[in-house]
Amino acid sequence: MTLFIRSAAPTDLPLIAQFIRDLADYEKLAHEVRFEEAQLGEKLFGSRPYAEVVIGELDGTPQGFALFFHNFSTFEGRPGLYLEDLFVRPAARGLGLGKALLAHLAQLCVERDCARLEWSVLDWNAPAIGFYQSLGAKLMDEWTVMRVDSSALTALAETA
Repeated sequence: MTLFIRSAAPTDLPLIAQFIRDLADYEKLAHEVRFEEAQLGEKLFGSRPYAEVVIGELDGTPQGFALFFHNFSTFEGRPGLYLEDLFVRPAARGLGLGKALLAHLAQLCVERDCARLEWSVLDWNAPAIGFYQSLGAKLMDEWTVMRVDSSALTALAETA
């Protein structure tokens, strides 16, 4: 079995869109997927890319992906990488692709002088949590994710 991680290209857009939908199905969040593929392509591969994607292949067949972007730690005074999505197709799980994708991102962190690699995981996803902990990740129990979106985001913006 040959494992290969590569940067995504614009021609991968339909594959990336399907991986996102597959991840949403797994997370029981398919109803939350609202992107238009053309808009996603513009945000990933347009004149100002907001995120990057790597594709994980097994024997030349795409079986997973990671979508990530830079954030910044004021305490460290350095950037970090935030992993928005990590997904490996069920038939390819347990073959090392998830670890290879995370190792690739860790390598990018080191190359880019990033202070850390961070991501969120659903609290019910015990297999993923166990896998991440086996790689040295730690739960950040003292932090709570906050979000403003939809009409609340618009309302807040109007107060400026």
